[in-house]
Amino acid sequence: MSKAPIIICIFFCGLLAACTSTAKSSDANKIKVGIVFDIGGKDDRSFNAAANQGVLRAKKELPILLRDAEPGDATSLEPAMRAFAQYGYDLIIGVGFAQAPLIEQVAKDYPNTHFAIVDGVCNSPNVANLLFKEHEGSFLVGMIAAAKSQTNTIGFVGGMDIPLIRKFLKGYEEGAKYYSPNIRVIPNFIGITDAAWNNPSQGKELAMSQIQQGADVVFQAAGNSGLGVFDAAEAAKKLAIGVDSNQNFVKPGFILTSMVKRIDNAVFAVVKDAVDGKFQGGIHIYGLDNEGVGYAMDEYNKALIPPDVIEKIEKAKQEIILGKIKVTDVMAK
Repeated sequence: MSKAPIIICIFFCGLLAACTSTAKSSDANKIKVGIVFDIGGKDDRSFNAAANQGVLRAKKELPILLRDAEPGDATSLEPAMRAFAQYGYDLIIGVGFAQAPLIEQVAKDYPNTHFAIVDGVCNSPNVANLLFKEHEGSFLVGMIAAAKSQTNTIGFVGGMDIPLIRKFLKGYEEGAKYYSPNIRVIPNFIGITDAAWNNPSQGKELAMSQIQQGADVVFQAAGNSGLGVFDAAEAAKKLAIGVDSNQNFVKPGFILTSMVKRIDNAVFAVVKDAVDGKFQGGIHIYGLDNEGVGYAMDEYNKALIPPDVIEKIEKAKQEIILGKIKVTDVMAK
């Protein structure tokens, strides 16, 4: 181990020790929950923010002691997890697929501690894997994009070029073509490293390029980089689609809808299971059938999507749930 992770681990351990010593008397009987956010941080208004909403709800409604860590870079993720484990936290949650191999190792070192990973898979029996049918929700927003497009051309800006984000893209393409078979979909990805999630300027540049090619709706699945896509939509007076959290409020009038992943519900559920003594490792899947994914409608976008389009989307939603419409999962084995 290099000196930097050691220093980081010492910092986290010191922080947790201080928190633990001040909370012993009042919180002794509470379940201790630690959450390690991905490098985008809990205020990304997207993926991490949704997980944060879940643990904050748990803190409000359940007898837990909650601490979080925002490492800021990939090398600090594992030391943060180990610090929580070392200080006896009952449940440790990792946010993001990049943490899966790290949790796999830490979970083996602490077999009596419960772990959860969002968007990743670990084989350890003490790890709950929280997975989503992103392709199903993306299918629905693809239909909405196709219905709204005046140019018969729409765009997609992904963050890191990985199978998970291509899962969003495939569902989006299939939904758009289901609604309008001849529609053109322009896809781009920001990069191939973790930095792809935190590059709003590149997100804006790619979206502007797609708009110049005729796209009038752009779906972003790019973390913080997606905020640049919103800026491009506003500047060009076009429409964007948000992701993970309901992002309709970010640029009112320019965000057509958001493909929501109810990470908040999944995180809350695993915390509640830990509190109730019902924690289960293994795969936990959230899709349209259990409201794990969907599309956002609220006061910010209700004027943008006509009722007849909503009717068609809801019909398609039920047909997906019933298996009448098959949406491709590019990650399925």
